[in-house]
Amino acid sequence: MRKLMGMLFIGCGLFSAAAWAGPGHEGGHSHGPVTADVASEKAIKKVEKLTKSGKIDVSWVGLKPISVEQKTYSQGPEWVVTFKNNKVADASKQMLYLFFSLDGHYIAANHTGN
Repeated sequence: MRKLMGMLFIGCGLFSAAAWAGPGHEGGHSHGPVTADVASEKAIKKVEKLTKSGKIDVSWVGLKPISVEQKTYSQGPEWVVTFKNNKVADASKQMLYLFFSLDGHYIAANHTGN
């Protein structure tokens, strides 16, 4: 009886996983290249996360990107989303560059653009 209950429990777990794999899930993966508008939206959300984690100053929140462009680096093409924040005293830190893969996955951020 105990063995039967264990097998039943495992079987239910295996079959119920398929129910969660349908359309509309929030898995966070994409199925192809994203547009410049989508890259811009993702960058705005990432800036909010970076401020919440204390990696960048809160004055970056609410800023709109000044450019969104595809650039090719040694690893291949990427989206580069650029923000400018005149409230930052250090002129070398007024520009913020966020890098995303063409399918919209965040890669990195820096103030140099490289």
